[in-house]
Amino acid sequence: MKASSQAVSDLGILMLLAYQGFVRQLHASMAEKGYDDLGRSDGVVMRLLVQHPRKVSELAPLLEMSPQGAAQIVDDMEQRGYVVRRPDAADARARRVELTERGRGAIDAARAFHRSFETGLARRHGRAQIDAFRAVLESIAGAAPDGLDRELRALYL
Repeated sequence: MKASSQAVSDLGILMLLAYQGFVRQLHASMAEKGYDDLGRSDGVVMRLLVQHPRKVSELAPLLEMSPQGAAQIVDDMEQRGYVVRRPDAADARARRVELTERGRGAIDAARAFHRSFETGLARRHGRAQIDAFRAVLESIAGAAPDGLDRELRALYL
């Protein structure tokens, strides 16, 4: 029997494959909506900025990287129109990074996809099963500090 046709028995591999399928569908959905230039770390950065603008020096520790690395990501996102730097009202020397209209649109599109994906799962498998599945995933994710494992974060930044 070929390895590709064998049933996946390793739960970790099965979760990885499910996540990869989810990400492929998310990227396709985002591209259909005009967001075909998103980088691997853009979603994390946008989620950190959605509530309020932040200085690059505030983003860096949240992204678990150097200020220079965070600045490079912000530079790239700014060139693609997702964020903009504006003067800080409280400190004329500082600049805060905030989402642009395009950045907010990308967040809205991603959130709409997440809702649609979960709704589709609930239609196929029943709301109770999806709620139980969510509880299991939350318990697994909650086992890592801050809900995201350092090694996993490294895959996306």
